[in-house]
Amino acid sequence: MNKTHIAQQPLYSKWYLIDAKDKNLGRLSSKIAKLLKGKNSTAYTPYINNKIYIIIINSKLIKVTGKKLFQKTYKQHSGYPGGLKINTFYDLLSKKPNTILEKSIKGMLPKGILGRQLFKQLKIYPDNQHPHKPQKPEAITLI
Repeated sequence: MNKTHIAQQPLYSKWYLIDAKDKNLGRLSSKIAKLLKGKNSTAYTPYINNKIYIIIINSKLIKVTGKKLFQKTYKQHSGYPGGLKINTFYDLLSKKPNTILEKSIKGMLPKGILGRQLFKQLKIYPDNQHPHKPQKPEAITLI
């Protein structure tokens, strides 16, 4: 008779609020990915979703060091000939500031079903306002 280990899901979800104003992109992204995976918990298990939700505000005020503001590029291809679109960090920051953090954090999450579930638990807003006040998020400072 095989005994299978059944991992228990957390009973409640935890909400965190992070302000991205004047934070470095890479350092902030790696710490958020670590929080989403639940590595700060004593009951961390690599294959379990710990029901941690993260709200990021002020994503349009994120910083990068050096000349990355104008030299860092984001490439996107449609699959058709001539379908390559290249945007710089500055262009993306002015048009869609949320996608910069989304791409950075998504690349640091596990690939597969768990990574897609964790990515859905990330909420990013360009301004100081967010609609998640009823969840009573705990404001934490990183870095």
